[in-house]
Amino acid sequence: MARFAVLASGAGTNFQALAAAFTPSGPHELVAVISDRRSAPVLSRAQLLGIPAYYLPYAPDNRKVFERAAITILSGLAVDLVVLAGFMRVLTSLFVDAFSRRIINIHPSLLPKYPGTHAIEKSYRSKDTELGVTVHFVDAVLDGGEVIAQESFVRSSLQTIDEVEQKIHEIEHRLYPEVVRNLLEEQIHGRR
Repeated sequence: MARFAVLASGAGTNFQALAAAFTPSGPHELVAVISDRRSAPVLSRAQLLGIPAYYLPYAPDNRKVFERAAITILSGLAVDLVVLAGFMRVLTSLFVDAFSRRIINIHPSLLPKYPGTHAIEKSYRSKDTELGVTVHFVDAVLDGGEVIAQESFVRSSLQTIDEVEQKIHEIEHRLYPEVVRNLLEEQIHGRR
């Protein structure tokens, strides 16, 4: 059995998709959620599912306080993978090095296009006909880590931004659990 934890800042829809895909009776375990926002709905979602939820305050002028506390929790839980799901902070090398090639993120664009915030809006306003989602390893560069998987779709000229956003979330909620499962399987097979 491999173990993973989620870092999230918001509503937690990707967390919810992961929790649904990794039930307690399955071969892998979602062991915790950590959020940098006390009022983040993801914390309530985790608590309702019986998944330990941690709030760690985040001070932009001292990110390493948050990161050290998160490293302590995650190391104590012996996680094999750290999954960012709507975590709206850039991690420093302190955290990235502690979980080298064991941190992944999902981003709502076809990276390297439109890194950072507002990626759905930037994609929508572009002239690109192909939009999509990227899952990548996290490094110290914003949305710059090695791509693990991408999935795209061709948008119609009639789609609204809300329809595009809905399609992107549908892809995220299906693709992210698949990628997490594959990486956890690799972790298990790598231990043998």
